[in-house]
Amino acid sequence: MVKVFRVHEHGGPEVLRWEEVEIEEPGQGEIRMRNTAIGVNFLDVYMRKGVYPTPLPFTPGTRTSTTETITVCSRFNQTAHLTRVVLCCSAGVESVGVVTAVGPEVTGIVVGDVVGLAGSPMVTGRTYAEEQIIPAAVAIPIPDWMDHKVAASVLVKGITARILVRQAFKVEAGQTVLVHAAAGGVGSLVCQWASALGATVIGAVSSRAKAEQAAANGCHHVVVYTEEEDFVARVRDGITAGRGVDVVYDAVGKDTSRGSIACLANRGCLVAFGEASGAPEPFVLGELQPRSLSVTCPALPGYTGTREALLESAAEVFAGLASGVLRAHVGGVYPLAEAPRAHADLEGRRTSGSIVLVPGNE
Repeated sequence: MVKVFRVHEHGGPEVLRWEEVEIEEPGQGEIRMRNTAIGVNFLDVYMRKGVYPTPLPFTPGTRTSTTETITVCSRFNQTAHLTRVVLCCSAGVESVGVVTAVGPEVTGIVVGDVVGLAGSPMVTGRTYAEEQIIPAAVAIPIPDWMDHKVAASVLVKGITARILVRQAFKVEAGQTVLVHAAAGGVGSLVCQWASALGATVIGAVSSRAKAEQAAANGCHHVVVYTEEEDFVARVRDGITAGRGVDVVYDAVGKDTSRGSIACLANRGCLVAFGEASGAPEPFVLGELQPRSLSVTCPALPGYTGTREALLESAAEVFAGLASGVLRAHVGGVYPLAEAPRAHADLEGRRTSGSIVLVPGNE
């Protein structure tokens, strides 16, 4: 028997239930791992609240899929209804642990190896658990020099940051970048990476305390969301002197998406990769045309769908950490049994950097 968090109804942090479950032996192509550190991501919160439809009961970190219909309006007020697959845990699976058993036909992994899990669309494991079973094909070897808590804090977030600055919109020297939630887990790494690439980085944060962290992450300018300060005016009219920014990385969603578009320079791009404040309001595509703007919504499955792509992404993140280009910031470590408190702190914007859960046996 192992301890695991399960969700039997959608709601607040209190719906996370600490239960005992049986864990089977790994099957063909699978491994069993004892979790030593578990990353917490906003997608875990979305699943718990039911923002992404998830069959009940489930364990945060369990991959499920469904479809949903989205409506896009054209500049002539015509609408198109598109069906897309939603991988409810495509970016919500993040843990590091020690291999305790290996199933048939697994090669290259042995008992005692340290491996990580980073948001694979193929996984049906349970990350909010003492132990879990995962496909060997998605296990990422963790370098010997890396602390387990650090690794669990940067796997999903680091790979996401790589996608954002190297693939979804390729940041180049001389460009100007606006990063929302610049003191958060992904935001911190995006700021560091973009700064190292030679961009001018503007970080937006929710408090003065987080402004210091954003500056430490390489932000050349920091904007604090307040009732007195309009971030659009500060960024577009003040910092960029009317030009605007080349790209906005927006994980906030509803509260910032309109302002993010207003901050863009001609031919600028909004990279929307989160909805911390809720889903953005719909907009007419024709609004983008006068300034030739673009919008993209990247997700891990689209960039790490093969083992080769997954390992390539992880290797670049590890190289960035080893060279000092990237610096992990573990802003909080919670016992696994206190996952509800971790969720409450994350939603209440009382955290900075990444937060990690640690099982009681570690």
